[in-house]
Amino acid sequence: MASTVTAPVPAPAPDPRERGLFGLHYRVYRWVLEWSGHRHARVALFVLAFAEASFFPIPPDVLLMAMVLAVPARAAGYAVVATVGSVVGGLAGYAIGWGLWHVVEPYAFEYLAFMKFTPETFALVQEKYRANAFLALFTAGFTPIPYKIFTVAGGVFGVGIPVFVAASILGRAGRFLLVALVLRALGPSVMPFIERYLGWLTLAFAALLVAGFWLLGSLGH
Repeated sequence: MASTVTAPVPAPAPDPRERGLFGLHYRVYRWVLEWSGHRHARVALFVLAFAEASFFPIPPDVLLMAMVLAVPARAAGYAVVATVGSVVGGLAGYAIGWGLWHVVEPYAFEYLAFMKFTPETFALVQEKYRANAFLALFTAGFTPIPYKIFTVAGGVFGVGIPVFVAASILGRAGRFLLVALVLRALGPSVMPFIERYLGWLTLAFAALLVAGFWLLGSLGH
């Protein structure tokens, strides 16, 4: 049986704001909308969620939102795809921490410091794991706190796999289901608002990431 292709969220007409470095977020936005109805959109969502959970800086929420707006009836299913991809990616991050950390540690601290991959952060995460590993992982999975740091650190510090998986599932599923159901409730009518205020929404999203980094750092005080 031939695979069906869902209708993507209509991409906006070419916009002068897409030009140059400061138009990058508009170009990414257009790319995401074009992917949202592709027959391999679920695969792309899974891969993006997988990568973000272990090393990639961009979260899958943006593609998830576009896919929900394209086919609102599949909101919960898309959230499940994102959850599975993220948890499996989290286990990949765990494996990196468990088996390869002695190899990647110097490169991670040197090149990923902007994502809070620092010795100080890892010492802090270790403290949180010792206090309550389940709560630490659930919080990182649900909030803007960088989840990937906790997945890699989980392998480094030997967090129990059952605790790791259970907390990751609850945290990631809670977050992605919340995003999907809110977008489903809003429906395609929210698209003109997104297109009109994309610049401000991008700044707000960046602010959430910064807040996550700040929150992670403040946990140690």
